[in-house]
Amino acid sequence: MKIHIIVGKNYGDEGKGLAVDYFAERAKSRGERALVIRHNGGAQAGHTVDRPAGRFIFHQLSSGSFAGADTFWADTFLPDLYKVEEERQDFRGQFGLVPDILAQGNCRLVLIDDVLLNMAAETARGKHRHGSCGMGINEAVNRCENPEFALLLKEFVGQSAEESASLMGRIRREYLPMRLQKIRLSLSEAGEYGELLRDDGILLAVSEQMHRAAERIRLVDLGGQNFDFSPYGEILFEGAQGLLLDNDCREFYPYTTPSKTGCHNPVAFCRNYLPEEAPEMVYVTRSYVTRHGAGPLPCEITDEGFRGSIKDATNIPNDWQGTLRFAKHPDMEAFVKYMEADLADADIPHTRSLFVTHLNETGHKMLLEDGEVPVGEFLEKLWGRWPFSKSYLSDSKHGQDVRETGWESGV
Repeated sequence: MKIHIIVGKNYGDEGKGLAVDYFAERAKSRGERALVIRHNGGAQAGHTVDRPAGRFIFHQLSSGSFAGADTFWADTFLPDLYKVEEERQDFRGQFGLVPDILAQGNCRLVLIDDVLLNMAAETARGKHRHGSCGMGINEAVNRCENPEFALLLKEFVGQSAEESASLMGRIRREYLPMRLQKIRLSLSEAGEYGELLRDDGILLAVSEQMHRAAERIRLVDLGGQNFDFSPYGEILFEGAQGLLLDNDCREFYPYTTPSKTGCHNPVAFCRNYLPEEAPEMVYVTRSYVTRHGAGPLPCEITDEGFRGSIKDATNIPNDWQGTLRFAKHPDMEAFVKYMEADLADADIPHTRSLFVTHLNETGHKMLLEDGEVPVGEFLEKLWGRWPFSKSYLSDSKHGQDVRETGWESGV
């Protein structure tokens, strides 16, 4: 069994979807099944996979779905059941595939009010937005800190749609006023979101769609050891966002996310359930840096020629995160800083790799603050500072074109 932990090195949008698709397809070519574990964030993720058959942006399904990989939600994932049903239907409608979803029962659910409250709060911030996607992740985390208002997946599937709607109504009556007071927001200031937060009529319809999604999810109890990993030749941990948005990355707070974006969750999972395997930590970066949303961006590129030459079909300008921004990588010390900090969590045997994407957009060079460096030369210098076992180089939007090599072979 091979285990790969896919981590975004920067602020997200590095190409994690392409990397997961590459490893899942590689397993399929060996005649093996792949399991992709989603372990942080939730529906705010947008991982693009391009195939000759078409293109899809994965939010809660795994980016290994084209290769027939099963999706697994670890209990640190925050699913939005309302949204995942839409995603399943879209994927099936376009490609005729219905990926299996397995999940630990202790997943905390994102509810409709979390999303509406997130949208209302971010809108009210005006020019001082945090760069939120408006998907309710932070609000769900805050709500679930009080067990009285948390709703776990295993609890939800044991209810009827009417019971779930009633529970969401109680949370709305009892929790919402306290939360509004804490963030100093009134429903009258929340515009259209405030109107929806007053409309209890939507709760049953939302609950019914959530239950339709839940019917297609298989709950597993790893503590009871009722799940067998052995049929899978490849286990992939698909992280969301990037290291510089990690909950503990104080340098960029409050423009961060309330989850662990690096290897912390996967390492804990492996320690508990896959202790015999040594995972490969795969850090993914573009040949340059991007940030979609508010917040600091060191070495930002203001050159309109470069900005205009990048056609990113996924990160289009939107009301929540604005326009995709670009930057150069800093010096080598800063390049490895957060990877080294992340690996301090990795108290299990492991190897490390770098996965570089979008090389076709920079002439197979890494854009650094002090100049452009051919990727082979860069990797050799990187190895001297941060020894790694392999590199994966991508110069197209298709996983099938990825080149895998050890640094010594003269990439």
